Amino acid sequence: MPDFVDEAVLHIKAGDGGHGCASVHREKFKPLGGPDGGNGGTGGDVVLEVDRNTATLLEYKRRPHRRAQNGTPGQGSHRSGSDGEDTVLPVPDGTVVLDAGGEVIADLVGPGTRLVLARGGNGGLGNAALASPKRKAPGFALKGEAGEALDVRLEIKTIADVGLVGFPSAGKSSLIAALSAARPKIADYPFTTLIPNLGVVEAGSTQFVVADVPGLIPGASEGRGLGLAFLRHVERCSTLVHVLDCATFESDRDPLSDLDALEAELSAYGEAAGIDLTDRPRIAVLNKVDVPDGRELAEMVAPMLRERGLRVIEVSAAAREGLRELSFAMAEQVEAARAARPAPEPSRVVLRPREIGEARFEVVPLGANTFRVRGSKPARWVRQTDFANDEAVGYLADRLNRLGIEEALAEAGATEGAEVYIGDEEDSVVFDWDPSIDADETPIGPRGTDSRLG
Repeated sequence: MPDFVDEAVLHIKAGDGGHGCASVHREKFKPLGGPDGGNGGTGGDVVLEVDRNTATLLEYKRRPHRRAQNGTPGQGSHRSGSDGEDTVLPVPDGTVVLDAGGEVIADLVGPGTRLVLARGGNGGLGNAALASPKRKAPGFALKGEAGEALDVRLEIKTIADVGLVGFPSAGKSSLIAALSAARPKIADYPFTTLIPNLGVVEAGSTQFVVADVPGLIPGASEGRGLGLAFLRHVERCSTLVHVLDCATFESDRDPLSDLDALEAELSAYGEAAGIDLTDRPRIAVLNKVDVPDGRELAEMVAPMLRERGLRVIEVSAAAREGLRELSFAMAEQVEAARAARPAPEPSRVVLRPREIGEARFEVVPLGANTFRVRGSKPARWVRQTDFANDEAVGYLADRLNRLGIEEALAEAGATEGAEVYIGDEEDSVVFDWDPSIDADETPIGPRGTDSRLG
């Protein structure tokens, strides 16, 4: 497996919340010690964090399943469970996070940028926290909630100021090696570069990053060759440098036709990706002018390229000719692009409180005397309930009644024996509604029972 991987699918699961504890304090000469069950701990989150020392997604290709630690259950003597530890996953700068449907969730740029992908489940309340004047010693506790689980796709879009694009063997790797301290693989056969290479270039007081994108060929935007896999690495570049081979051995190629083919592929990719690459400044580099035939060809096509509005520079990476002029030309474009960027706004936390009167649930008729109750609160309360404990079921009924669900069912036309589904279609609990049972009554009977459910 190659060392550089710029795409990976992650299957993540946040930690589950710990269950609450149902316990009664027992001590000699204190028969009425009261409830002392502690709360369960919160499950850990799964977090992505941009790390300057991470350059590839190889680790996630090898181990795509990641999960955070669960919270521990509460215990007696008011001992709450410990929270689960977060799982922090380092990712390269410029990582794009997409959901299973291909929608962008986040674009992580800048070291230290964090994204909570999956939140851990809340811990369940112990019976000490559930005690009330009506229910002085609850014989039940709430269950912890499950942590969020989802699948995401990670993609790297290289953070670089200048992108070198060109046909295979056009000399891009040799050029970036001559301009910077980068040492990419260089050989005399096509597709030597299999991964984007980055190099830092200094021109006067300007320092910028140059990306050597693997060679493009006609049809790259449709998946031919390696272009489709790496074209996205030029999306963030403010300047594009077309490296044109003036000493190619292929008779059907020349700098002008190469330029037309490259521009066509960039335009096709930009249209498919929904971005505009045509507004990026271009520099045409006529490479390999150290070869006599290459210099003659460069002198012939340079005026034609200038007529197209391109800045043309003749270089030889092997002879180190024209490199200073090229580096300062790129620096000039980079400085102009940086000056045109809007000033960054100070980061702030935006609080969006819930609107007053916002519906907390809705009752949806499904058929004859059949209804579904949708809402985050009812669904969460159902997940927290231990249905093996009658007192816990009675407590759930009281909570639902206080929320107004019984009134809403009556207004919707529900009658005795109605089937009521609470929760989403995939995870519903079915109740038989009996309006004759009064909610919010003080339960009578031993702990763990409810006289209304007899």
